[in-house]
Amino acid sequence: MNSAFFIESFLLGVGLAMDSFSSSAVNGLNEPEMSRRKELLIAAVFGVFQALMPLIGWFCVHVIAEAFESFRKLTPFIALALLLYIGGKMLIEGIRGQDEGEKPALSVTDLLIQGVATSIDALSVGFTIAGYGFASALTASLIIGAVTFVICIGGVEIGKAFGTKLSGKAQILGGVILIFIGLRIFFGAGN
Repeated sequence: MNSAFFIESFLLGVGLAMDSFSSSAVNGLNEPEMSRRKELLIAAVFGVFQALMPLIGWFCVHVIAEAFESFRKLTPFIALALLLYIGGKMLIEGIRGQDEGEKPALSVTDLLIQGVATSIDALSVGFTIAGYGFASALTASLIIGAVTFVICIGGVEIGKAFGTKLSGKAQILGGVILIFIGLRIFFGAGN
């Protein structure tokens, strides 16, 4: 492993982390008084999923490539469905006025759904790193996860800062952003 490997893995991590960053910002926007512990949990969940998905993709290429190829075509649909569900739920709750006072906190289930939905495209990275041995694929995946973790902490902090300023409309904005991310993944998959 040379410096080009580490730089490439870092840049891959930055690129893959953008959807997770946006979702982290939405979570911070929705809950501006979020504890540091919850912020770290959010970043850790996104980091773990972003690290795990390329390894799963690598494994699929090496073990069950044909089955994975047909599943790969479904990933944009899965991401869209998951993000439409979470975003729609936030949007409806925001429109109904639950943003004032009794704002629902992010549940573990919702966080896990966001983690899967924003990292499912990282399965394709398994094809990119298919030429690596297991140790290199694991190292690249860990770098991607670490980069995602750091970027997501920044996302939550940015969201928290704007959430305080937007107060009453944060949940509506967050729902719209998650729906937009789902649509972008879905329509960007053909490119």
